Formats: sequence, structure tokens, C-alpha cells
Amino acid sequence: MKVIGLIGGMSWESSMEYYRLINQGIKEKLGGLHSCKCLMYSVDFAEIETLQHQGKWDEASMMMIDAAERLERGGAGFIVICTNTMHKMADDVQKSVKIPLLHIADAAAEKIKEFGLGKVGLLGTRFTMEQDFYRGRLKSIFGIDVVIPDETDRQVIHDIIYNELCLGEIKDVSRKKYTEIIKKLAVSGAEGIILGCTEIPLLVRQEDYEVPLFDTTSIHAEAAVLFALQ
Repeated sequence: MKVIGLIGGMSWESSMEYYRLINQGIKEKLGGLHSCKCLMYSVDFAEIETLQHQGKWDEASMMMIDAAERLERGGAGFIVICTNTMHKMADDVQKSVKIPLLHIADAAAEKIKEFGLGKVGLLGTRFTMEQDFYRGRLKSIFGIDVVIPDETDRQVIHDIIYNELCLGEIKDVSRKKYTEIIKKLAVSGAEGIILGCTEIPLLVRQEDYEVPLFDTTSIHAEAAVLFALQ
């Protein structure tokens, strides 16, 4: 079993889900008392969030690179960044270490292709929805078209993530807002919806929707389990 190197803390609410899901996955695969071998370097999300909203991505990249290098020195066999948004600097992180980085968008894309879908909606932070590092990768490598909510809805999604979900606050009124936005995306042609922020699955569940939801937290965790056991 490879040692999984987790870069967490963005937020710790979703990092906790990663740890739970990966350990459950290892137990399901190996049985008995088996659990994952892992290291986690958990950042202070307040520092990251400030850099994100100030547009200081180079400084944020250095923090991610430092975390990855620490995990590599600690004996990790590969890297998992436990957040969608910070995959903006995934290429820089990969260049800084000799061990592989398991990209969350690649894991999501493989699952989408299993469903045979060619066009999906994307929910996430404004950075993830609006910038090209995520949507562009899905299109250029996997041929998946991505649609995003309108500007007003993007702000609603973003604010709920940072002001509620990252603080562990789950509100029915926010769930209803997400439901309305998901329905709009489906009407606009989205065949499925990427939950492209690792906190969003804390709020929405597949059983409430007819359109398939792609929970990037569980998909990424599952990919980490399989890679660790290869």
C-alpha cells in the first residue's frame, strides 16, 4: 500500500471527509482492520482564503508546493490536494516533487465518461467556475463541455461555500438555492452536475435530483484508494 500524502485544511470540514472516505475505501477493499497509510499536511485556511481573494496566487502556490515537499520528504507515495480550487496550481506542485499528483478534475472526468456524458454543469468557488484551469482541462484532455451558472448564481454559490459550508453550517435555505441553480443548469443542457467544491456534498445529495451529481470529494477519495493499492 502506498502512503497517501494529503494536503488538507481547505477546509478541514471537507478534509475530514477525505480521511473518512479513504479509510472506508481501504477497509472495503482489504477487509478486517485495514486502514489507509497516509500523511496529512493541513494548512491554515484563513491564510489561503485571504490570498485567494486578494489574487495572490503565486504566494498560495508556494504554500502548496511547501506542503507537497514536506509530504514527499515524509515518505508519501503520491499527493492528493483535498480541494478543487487549489488545483489551479496543480501543475506547479507536480513540478516541485518527484511523486505523482492525483488531479481531482481527471478523477471527475473519468467518472463522467463512465456515464457517457459530454456536457456537464460546474458548481464551485468563483475561481473554479470562472477560471480556465478546471473547465479548460476537462475540455482539452477529456472533450467534456462545461456550463456554469450566471454571474448572480455564481456569487450565491461562492458566498455559501465560504460563509457557511467552510464553517460547517448547513442551511435548508441554501440547499434550496443550490437546487434552483442545478435545475437551471439542467434546463440549459447540462447532462450532469460536477460538485466542484469539496464542501458542496455536505449540502446536496444525489437522492434529491434526477440529474447525476458528481461528488468530487468521494470521487477523488476513491481514486486515491485505487492508486494507493495499485
